[in-house]
Amino acid sequence: MYFLIFRYGPMYGVQIAFKDFNLFQGINGSEWIGFDAFREVFGMKEFYSSLRNTFLLNFLDLVVSFPAPIFLAIMLYEVKSVWFKKISQTLLYIPHFISWVIIGGIVYQLFGNQSGMVNGVLESMGLNPIPFLTEKNPWLITYLFTGVWQSAGWGTILYLAALTGVNRELFEAAEVDGATRLKKIRYITLPSIKPTIITLLILNLGKMVSIGFDRPYIIGNTAVREYSDVLSTFVYRIGLESGQYTLATVVGLFQAVVGLVFILGSNYISKKVTGDGIL
Repeated sequence: MYFLIFRYGPMYGVQIAFKDFNLFQGINGSEWIGFDAFREVFGMKEFYSSLRNTFLLNFLDLVVSFPAPIFLAIMLYEVKSVWFKKISQTLLYIPHFISWVIIGGIVYQLFGNQSGMVNGVLESMGLNPIPFLTEKNPWLITYLFTGVWQSAGWGTILYLAALTGVNRELFEAAEVDGATRLKKIRYITLPSIKPTIITLLILNLGKMVSIGFDRPYIIGNTAVREYSDVLSTFVYRIGLESGQYTLATVVGLFQAVVGLVFILGSNYISKKVTGDGIL
């Protein structure tokens, strides 16, 4: 029922991309225009800059954020103290449940140029403030590590679940053979969660063209628009702010098709290289 109502049902509206959509005439009453809207979107300079930023931020997120839950899960798995492990897990999971609006407020309170706590400490020490939110490279680092802080703890759940299925006798046998802790992680722990890593990697590759609206919109600003303007904010501007629903639908359809190509392609490559896939 969920997929019928929220996934397949909305596909009826995809035809807006091929019509000169009028809000008062509705989908059926609007005039067909074929691929004219696609030509208009693909001729817009802002579309290509937002597409580039989407790929860039998603790729950097993949490089920085994707390995973080793996390392966290392995470290938590190696912790012997039960109470310390439970407290650590709780503290790591909490950021996932905080709204990006609140996280954005925290980021501005900590890293703002004028009133930010971090720059206040730097200035009190006689150091120059760092433009975390107003210059491209510092903003990019702030954006990435904010994402790691928000998502890494929650991502460890899947890996910890996979690790609970590992036979403890393997570790005991390795210990008898003189294996160090690092070798046990390399030859037992990582191979045990390899299918989970591959599955999540394929799913993340399938999302390379789609990006959440909240994070780049809230943390971004006009000073760093060259990096922060992504496809989701582009759709927001042309769709809700400008009322060009046809163009917004074109971009959404483009994201869906390219995302499908990415996920099928990454799954095919994964099967050829490792023999594992999800499809």
